[in-house]
Amino acid sequence: MQWQFKDYWIDTDIGKLDIERIHRFLDKESSWANGISKQLVEKSIQNSLNFGLYNKDSMIGFARIITDRATFANMVDVFIEPELQGKGLSHYLMRAIDEHPDLQGIRRFTLATSTAKFLYKKYGFTELNNPSTMMERYFPNIYREKNDSSN
Repeated sequence: MQWQFKDYWIDTDIGKLDIERIHRFLDKESSWANGISKQLVEKSIQNSLNFGLYNKDSMIGFARIITDRATFANMVDVFIEPELQGKGLSHYLMRAIDEHPDLQGIRRFTLATSTAKFLYKKYGFTELNNPSTMMERYFPNIYREKNDSSN
């Protein structure tokens, strides 16, 4: 699927994604996936619904939705190129995600974020309704630990 916004467009075609850029962002620039391997990034993309944000011939933003396309979705790995932040591009990305037919009627749509809560609130995200019912297994340094042990 594709959406057009002024000089930008969003596409869910995996073949158009700049995997190198996504990997570089996650591995070097993100706070949540430092050390992740390119192979793992590729596998995660293959098993998700992906949204690439483009201008001219360049991918300038990305979001990945882990979903069964029926009842549950979790938004992860969202980024806009740093020099283009503050131009409303994240709203284009969120609108496309909101409009995607496979994400309509989802009972629970989650995300974890330490930044941009103001953006996600505009699209209906709130603090957990009942945090005492949520549990997790969380290994924040798993990619670095795997890379350290393989050296």
